[in-house]
Amino acid sequence: MDGVLSSPVKSTHPRENGTEVSISPNATLAHSPHWVIYSDRSVSGLTGPPPVSEIEGFNVFALSFLLVAGAFDQAQAWTQLTPTRRATIKAEYAAAGIKLIVSLFGSTDAPTSNGADPIATANTMADWVIQYGLDGVDVDYEDFDAINAGDGKAEAWLASFTRQLRVKLPQGIFLLTHAPVAPWFSPGKFGGGAYLTVDSTVGSLIDWYNLQFYNQGADEYTTCAGLLTNSSSTWPQSALFQIAASGVPLEKLVIGKPATTSDASDGFMSTSTLARCLSIAKNFGWSAGAMVWEFPDANSTWISSVRRLSFPV
Repeated sequence: MDGVLSSPVKSTHPRENGTEVSISPNATLAHSPHWVIYSDRSVSGLTGPPPVSEIEGFNVFALSFLLVAGAFDQAQAWTQLTPTRRATIKAEYAAAGIKLIVSLFGSTDAPTSNGADPIATANTMADWVIQYGLDGVDVDYEDFDAINAGDGKAEAWLASFTRQLRVKLPQGIFLLTHAPVAPWFSPGKFGGGAYLTVDSTVGSLIDWYNLQFYNQGADEYTTCAGLLTNSSSTWPQSALFQIAASGVPLEKLVIGKPATTSDASDGFMSTSTLARCLSIAKNFGWSAGAMVWEFPDANSTWISSVRRLSFPV
C-alpha cells in the first residue's frame, strides 16, 4: 500500500494536565466478516479518524503507518490528538463496533532488507499500540526484495516478529492481522515459501489476512473468476479459493481492493462488480469480509454498495 510520508514523531505518554488518561482496547475477538478500511492520506478539515457516520458499515479502521522510524501520516496524527480526544474517539468507535488499529510498515519500509531486529521492532511497535490505546496492528509487510531473495530470511523475520507481537499483544485482546499481496500465496514461486510458510509457522497467531488483490498486473484479479477461483499463470493458485485449497483457512481470507483507479496501479473493480464477486464467494461458503485502500475515497457509501448482495448493511 502506498502512502505519502510526513515526518516521524517521538511518542509521548498519554497525559493531559498531568493526569494519565486511560484508553483500553475493545474486547477484540476476531469474528468475521471483517470490513476493513485504511487511512493514510491527509483529509482537509479532519484531524484524526473520521466521524463514525462517515465509515458506517466498516468494523476495522487502520491508521497508516507506523514504521521502524516512527509514526507517520494518520498514525502520527493520532499521537497529536490530546489524550482526552483520543479517548473520546475510541469510545465512539467502540460503541459503533469499530476496532481502531495501526498499520505497520507499508510500501516505503523494508525492515528485513534494512536489518531491523524483529524482536526489538515488535516490542517497540507493540508498546506504541498499548501507549496510544489501540485495538491492535495490521502487518503490511512489503519488503519485496527480501521475499524475492528466496533464502527464507523474510519468512523467518516475519515469524519472529509475529511471535513477539503476540507476547505483547495477546490473542483475544488485541487484533493482529497481516496484509500480504495475494501472489505471496502462489505455491513454488518463492524460494522461502513467502506467505504459505508464514501461515504454516505462525498462522495460528494471525487473526486474518487483508489480501491485496491489486498492484499485481493490469489483468490480475479484475474479474470474479480471476479473483475467486482461477488466477493467472503469472501468479498461479493465488485466487481466493485457490489460496484456501493450499491450506490457508478460508475464514481468514479478506478480499482487498482499491477504492478508485487512483488508489492503486491496477486491480480496481467497480463496487457493483465487487459486490457480485462477494455474493458468489458467499454462496460457496466464504464469509471473511472485504478490505479497501483507502479513506476518504472509500466511505460508508462505498461499503454499503459492496456489501449489498452478500452482507447488506
